[in-house]
Amino acid sequence: MRIRLCLAALSLAGGAGLATLSAPSATATATTAATTAAAACTDVEVVSARGTFEPGTLGFIVGDPVYSALKKKVAGKSLSSYAVDYPANLLPTSAARGNTDLVNHVRSQAAACPNQRFVLVGYSQGANVVDNSIGISSAGAVVGSPIVATLPAAVEPKVAAVLLFGNPIRALGKSVTGTYQSRTLDICAKGDPVCERGGGDTGAHLSYRDNADEAATFAAGRL
Repeated sequence: MRIRLCLAALSLAGGAGLATLSAPSATATATTAATTAAAACTDVEVVSARGTFEPGTLGFIVGDPVYSALKKKVAGKSLSSYAVDYPANLLPTSAARGNTDLVNHVRSQAAACPNQRFVLVGYSQGANVVDNSIGISSAGAVVGSPIVATLPAAVEPKVAAVLLFGNPIRALGKSVTGTYQSRTLDICAKGDPVCERGGGDTGAHLSYRDNADEAATFAAGRL
């Protein structure tokens, strides 16, 4: 299937750019994946928040390739996935809705499957969603939002790894600190205007498929 990638400039949070992908059915696809994957009790669940308008089940640029790479690296463990159910659009409430869904899902999944561990994946706006969910506010970042929910302390030890790509809070000079810092891989491609202040290479924001194996290796080492 041919996927057309396009980049739209936004005048948000100081004028940083945001990658958008033309995919009319992306929200419906993510919702379907969320519904079908939520009940599985596997060794590991990959919870992925896609970027703005990004197509693909977990995200064409990041979530899908990371999941595929991780499956190969943890062949002895059962793996499942969950696509965070949120609009991933340009509305100011979008990231907050993802934040709520991610926290609600992981909390209920952890209760239903006490031995399951989680790998959280976020790309672009999806990184804002993950940031908020682990207690790092994305307010003021491109398509960010204030924190509306955080993962409870009882769930925190079950999160094996946090994988972030093109994370908009980095353009604000922020990063993941505290409890999750040592478990976080936060990749910002050189020149990516979404995560690098002053960055001017819009193509860099679409390059993160190239980091899928690196991210999967990082996560596998913590499972």
